[in-house]
Amino acid sequence: MKKFFVFLILILFLGFFIWQGIYISKDFTSLEEKFFPVEKGQGLFQIGENLEKQGLIKSRFLFDFYVISKKKQSNLQAGQYLFNPSMTIAEIGEKIISGDVYKIKITIPEGFTLKQTEERLTLNLTRNVLVNIKINEFIDEYDFLKDAPNSASLEGFLFPDTYYFYPQRDTEEIVKVFLDNFDKKLTSELKNEIQNQGKTIFEIITMASMIEKEVLTIEDKKTVSGILWKRLENKMPLQVDATITYLTGGKTTKIGIEELKIDSPYNTYKYKGLPIGPICNPGLDSILAAIYPKDSDYWYYLSTPEGETIFSKTLKEHRINREKYLHPVK
Repeated sequence: MKKFFVFLILILFLGFFIWQGIYISKDFTSLEEKFFPVEKGQGLFQIGENLEKQGLIKSRFLFDFYVISKKKQSNLQAGQYLFNPSMTIAEIGEKIISGDVYKIKITIPEGFTLKQTEERLTLNLTRNVLVNIKINEFIDEYDFLKDAPNSASLEGFLFPDTYYFYPQRDTEEIVKVFLDNFDKKLTSELKNEIQNQGKTIFEIITMASMIEKEVLTIEDKKTVSGILWKRLENKMPLQVDATITYLTGGKTTKIGIEELKIDSPYNTYKYKGLPIGPICNPGLDSILAAIYPKDSDYWYYLSTPEGETIFSKTLKEHRINREKYLHPVK
């Protein structure tokens, strides 16, 4: 009987030792975070040894025991992880088993240009990812790109949203994340509506990009969309200020006389029709406005410094509004 109790105590002690080793962290006060790579082909024992060497766990043997007890030794996934010593063996093990690798959160606001998007990606991923990439490299995989010119850039199709990128992703993978999201947002219903209107997706995104930079609210976007499509139908120049600021990189809506003379197919003052491509990456509201314009008696509009949109039915009325809202007498 005495031997039995001694044996029982030993079993209980061993069980407690294993439990606390697995479910109590090495240093619960530590705030130090460490990147931990799991390379392809690395097995359970190698991973456990590396975790112990980096001071992330108390014992590689307990890590091995935990994973084996879960029968998950063949499920360990390669990738870059972010751990700290305040995590338990169980927490670290579950992350590697599930492939919960470290991701970088990047938010691309609506209206960001290709250049701005690239700058934000470069800032967070420490690499250039969009330079010189053309749409034709992805036409075979994404049917919504088929109507775009082969020389077109990705401008307009990097859908603004919040993304989570793996640090190891290469340029092509990053672009596909954007294009996959664009494809989800532009539903079959929207694609069919565009086709029924006799327009191309590229034309719609080009129009949406101008709307995105010109006005703020969804209702104003729809009205401006109606004005711009009406101007196109009547062979009028679009005269969209945002196309000029796209050319100049300007930060203000004030356009100089000389800027209006810039010889570029993006200059909607100098050339009639749509510019040769999008001028930014529009959000869904602007895309919907481009697809579903609102009919009105208006032919002109302007945006006040406060962001309010003022509509006019005649050129005379528009000129009066320009003097009133953009050049007020002090």
